[in-house]
Amino acid sequence: MSERIRVYVEARDPLLQAGVASQVRSSSRLLLVDSPAEAEVAVTAMDAADESAADTIRSLSRGRELPVLAVVGQLDDAAVLAVAEAGASGVMRRSDAGQARLAEAIEATAAGNGTMPPDMLGRLFTQVGRLQRDVLAPRGLGVHGLSEREVNVLKLVADGHDTGSIAREMAYSERTVKNVIHDVVSRLNLRNRSHAVAYAVREGII
Repeated sequence: MSERIRVYVEARDPLLQAGVASQVRSSSRLLLVDSPAEAEVAVTAMDAADESAADTIRSLSRGRELPVLAVVGQLDDAAVLAVAEAGASGVMRRSDAGQARLAEAIEATAAGNGTMPPDMLGRLFTQVGRLQRDVLAPRGLGVHGLSEREVNVLKLVADGHDTGSIAREMAYSERTVKNVIHDVVSRLNLRNRSHAVAYAVREGII
């Protein structure tokens, strides 16, 4: 038998936590562990995807190093977006979280594939399209929150260009280039231009 996936379970409601932990413990494919530091996947169970639940997901994901599956009681479009924004790798309805389905969702999350109720996937794409069309596009931004000019500047920074050579390449003043980089760093809460490049590479922007 292949090695079992190590799973950490967390919920604010002790009964809810006990129920999900029991499902994990009952699966021959999963191994319940006592802390997120030991886990390959974290499962957080919640009644609703409120801000406290989002904080739990952010805490567990540790900068997305630990994939998190959110098991949500009241799951609607807003809840899917909330848990995704908080860093969850997968989401499922609590009513669907029987032993077999939960194990499948955990395995998918551990493999980096994530999971989502099929009926919500189309609506999520619709919401992303609406966000791009009605909010981002009028401001010249892509779905990643960066404008085409900002992406081009980051590409040149990643290629090793300094501010002067970027200005010449793009026919901007050096002040404009510095302002573009500063705006990206500030808006995304990054530390410096190197961190901005690392973020853009990690997110697949450049």
